[in-house]
Amino acid sequence: MMDFLEQLLMGPNDPNSIVTCSSNSTCSTVHAIVTTLLVFFVLLTGFAYTTVLERRFISFMQSRLGPNRAGPKGLLQPVSEGVKLIFKEEIIPDGADRAVYSFAPLLKLVPSLIVLAVVPLGPNVYIPWFDDKWYEMAQGFTDVNVGVLWLLAVTSISVYGITLAGWASNNKYALLGALRASASMISYELSLGTVFAVPIMLAGSMSIGDIIGEQSGLFLKWFIFQNPLAAIIMFIALMAEISRAPFDMPEAEQELVAGHITEYSGMKFAMFFLAEYVNMIGISVIFVTMFMGGYHDGFGLVQGAPLLALPVLIGKVIPFLIIMVWVRGSIFRPRYDRLMAFGWKVLLPLSMLAVAWTAVSIVIEQEGGSTAYLISVAILFVIVGALGYLFNRSTTPETVLNIDEVESEKLGFGYYVLQFVGGILSIPFVAYEAAKNLRPGGSKKEAKAKS
Repeated sequence: MMDFLEQLLMGPNDPNSIVTCSSNSTCSTVHAIVTTLLVFFVLLTGFAYTTVLERRFISFMQSRLGPNRAGPKGLLQPVSEGVKLIFKEEIIPDGADRAVYSFAPLLKLVPSLIVLAVVPLGPNVYIPWFDDKWYEMAQGFTDVNVGVLWLLAVTSISVYGITLAGWASNNKYALLGALRASASMISYELSLGTVFAVPIMLAGSMSIGDIIGEQSGLFLKWFIFQNPLAAIIMFIALMAEISRAPFDMPEAEQELVAGHITEYSGMKFAMFFLAEYVNMIGISVIFVTMFMGGYHDGFGLVQGAPLLALPVLIGKVIPFLIIMVWVRGSIFRPRYDRLMAFGWKVLLPLSMLAVAWTAVSIVIEQEGGSTAYLISVAILFVIVGALGYLFNRSTTPETVLNIDEVESEKLGFGYYVLQFVGGILSIPFVAYEAAKNLRPGGSKKEAKAKS
């Protein structure tokens, strides 16, 4: 066993013994089946324990225990809930379109499972076989030259599942939730499609493999350091794309009972939540791929040990799952008109600014070289951070800004670094606050309500 592992890590010694898997029909078939089963297993297992992660993390934020009865530390909670939902009675309301009502959950679930089909999960690996041959296999399904278009197309399909579920349920609250999903998808899809142009321009290709390859090497080559504004906008737009809190207006309980899933029960109900949590994993992988080097660790270890690629990718995805849970537990669900104003009047202009930022930087690089490019990126980074810091200070109560003279002496370099980073992260949220007054008569109405 140790000899096999050592041989696997060292790779082939004879180049003539290498067989490309894609050129061998048997190998390509086995590779497709094994990769499909592996990815489905990882996604479904990730779905189950992302629900546990969310419930335990939010319970920690709220100083309570969370699920801790089913299995050790509550780790079998997803299994118990899955068994319960399998045997739960399914009720179809009178007047519902049965065919569409039953098909809608599948239309919501399937895109979440196939969206990662064009995302490379690691560099090619060499696998020895009993015929004394080494087979070169890709870690992932395929890498097409228009992979970004696949991501945009597939992530847009899931809204049809929500829309058809609301329409087919014969329920006014479900229909209103479906209409909200359609409107918000149009709003945030524009911003998402716009910022996708940033990694495309930086890599010079629409192939996801090329985008990942452009970020190989030291972590400073990751695109998030070259355009952090585009990275923030993409993450927010991806959360809105999957209707993740605080963008879960299609199922706003305080207004629409449960929105598009009001009339669903049993496994059909479970499929909507399965799609949501699988989508959380999917958008985390997409974000990491576009702006954080994908499966690259940032220090060059994966190039020497390709089998580390998948653990590195999972290690990058988990923090973003925690961030999404954190956002759900700490940010309120906004009013629907403000959510739409945020998409149209804030995210869309900022996404255009991010694309212009990258375009100007690329032109500077072509004219002045890589040094001028790095200087321009640094200058734009400082400008955006400074603007965010100033906006953040302008919306902070004066009582918070007044720091005692003794305490102010303790403020060191780390304090100002945190303020700078906080300023960058606060730009979309400060812009959201400003968008409240962009509606005609918005500030007057709020002032009248306060009086």
